[in-house]
Amino acid sequence: MAADPIRVLVVDDHPVVRQGLRTFLDLQDDIVVVGEAQDSASCVAAAAETSPDVVLLDLKMPGGDGVEALPGLRGVKVLVITSFTDPSAVLPAMRAGAAGYVYKDIDPPALASAIRAVHAGHVLLHPEVARLLADSGPAPELAHLTAREREVLAEMARGRSNREIARVLGLAEKTVKTHVSAILTKLGVQDRTQAALYAVRSGLDGA
Repeated sequence: MAADPIRVLVVDDHPVVRQGLRTFLDLQDDIVVVGEAQDSASCVAAAAETSPDVVLLDLKMPGGDGVEALPGLRGVKVLVITSFTDPSAVLPAMRAGAAGYVYKDIDPPALASAIRAVHAGHVLLHPEVARLLADSGPAPELAHLTAREREVLAEMARGRSNREIARVLGLAEKTVKTHVSAILTKLGVQDRTQAALYAVRSGLDGA
């Protein structure tokens, strides 16, 4: 049985950009564009209406940047698409919970791959951005994790599933699931992607 297609919401203030992204993404067998938005406010409303799996979010839009939409997109994986080339320009978005970013000149097949990766729970960061996040210091909530939970979190940051983590750490899959639940609770986050960002910031992923 084929998996459900990845539901994507495209957010950009330029209609021609939205149309171009929609045209390409709709050609993918495993991706479907469920809606469009042109600014932060309409983005949050469209996400509530269409329930996307991934939001493809432009950073620079009239009336405020895309970062302002992130608090209203909890539980949705956000892939920032930006024309900014300075790594520090995406730091606010990453700190606010975005799962990664790509540049607007990205090759279309690479964009589709990035969407799939984010949907699968991976965090897409250029090494320079990961370093800048780590330099800002680890989140204080990490101090509440046990040594084993830190190990599990590091594997989550590498995009591994519970089954893969169980194999790597020599644990039962049920035990890993328990650790993951505890990690999410202690960090005060809703999903694996946000937890992985904590790991990236602290260098737990080994980057």
